[in-house]
Amino acid sequence: MTRRHRGSAAGRAVLTVVTAFGLLAGAALAGAAPAGAVPEGKQIAPGVTYRQFDIEAAAGPAHAHLLTVDLGNRHVRVNLLHPGAVAARETVSRMADSAGAVAGVNGDFFDITETQHPGVEATGASVGPAIADGQVLKAAVPTGQRFGPSLPPGTSTRDVFGVGTDRRARLDRLSLAGTVTTPDGSIPLKGLNQYALAQNSVGAFTSAWGSASRMRAVCGTDTQRSAPCSGDTYEVKVQDGRVVSVSGSPGSGSIPAGTTVLVGREAGAQRLRKLSLGDAVSVTHRLVAASSGVPYAFAIGGFPVLKDGTALSGLDNATSAVRTVVGFAGGGRRLLILALDGAAAYRTGMTVAEEAGTMRALGASDAFNLDGGGSSELVTRDAGASAVTVRNHPSAGAERPVANGVGVFSAG
Repeated sequence: MTRRHRGSAAGRAVLTVVTAFGLLAGAALAGAAPAGAVPEGKQIAPGVTYRQFDIEAAAGPAHAHLLTVDLGNRHVRVNLLHPGAVAARETVSRMADSAGAVAGVNGDFFDITETQHPGVEATGASVGPAIADGQVLKAAVPTGQRFGPSLPPGTSTRDVFGVGTDRRARLDRLSLAGTVTTPDGSIPLKGLNQYALAQNSVGAFTSAWGSASRMRAVCGTDTQRSAPCSGDTYEVKVQDGRVVSVSGSPGSGSIPAGTTVLVGREAGAQRLRKLSLGDAVSVTHRLVAASSGVPYAFAIGGFPVLKDGTALSGLDNATSAVRTVVGFAGGGRRLLILALDGAAAYRTGMTVAEEAGTMRALGASDAFNLDGGGSSELVTRDAGASAVTVRNHPSAGAERPVANGVGVFSAG
């Protein structure tokens, strides 16, 4: 449920810490224990605490679930939760349990539906760049191809929240740099494991993509996600540095390790058609950070809402919704991971502007919006427990499979 209102501001949200609230304590949640009140600052692992509190937002009361993570604690780290393939979805609880996380939240917006492209399957792939364990999984789709609410002015699908190898959190922008070298010359690489490619471009798909069809990559345009699929496409499979197969349209199926599938549309397809079986082809790709010289151990897409203690200009202050947001303080050493509750009493949520104000009130200097609505979910694992518990109530009544998430891990 989404409620619209006018005239709210980021600073209007009022936070009230609570230690008990009967409304949620008895609510049922399919597939997980009901959310329950916890003392303020309950430690779930060394350097990781969890608490709940109320927020008096303009559209009505909201209830927040907050993880505080001390990245200065050497026993704690954060990483990307993902289903094992870029083009796949899984619930946060299953991803967290599979990875051994002590806590986690949902992550980036993703390709959730393709009703505007009949016969084309939704891939489930995320919108923005993704890095897990220091390894690049994917790059960002064109901004016009994204899912989610309108971006704040000056932001793009390349914006990320990440943690560097120096264990400090940052907001940054990651752009793809890559080249396809062929006997006929070099072709700029404009996509990596993306559900949507820029017009007239060539993109690469690796084993990280999974088995989903690559057809979605040639649908839509740079400015209109719902535009028809391109009628001018070509696909080339490169194995051990040689072209081993070609096709007039994107295919599907798992891609073996060491194999790259190149997909071209329009001018990109025309370049790929010049290749023949047996031709030598090499593909290079990397993500280039706009501001950080420190490599990223982990990065996820979304969009920034707070930078250096100041809310971004042009944040939406009219649409209230259940939201998930991550922020940091202390020069990136302390993380604040917040998910709103989707129970009926709190489902109106907050605006993006209120979200930024809430994170600033909690002490964050910077904050980054993740997917919300039915995707918002926060889980924690109690000491001695074999599985995580869903702490908020997803607004759809059950967990939604999502593309990825932010996982918190403890070695202590």
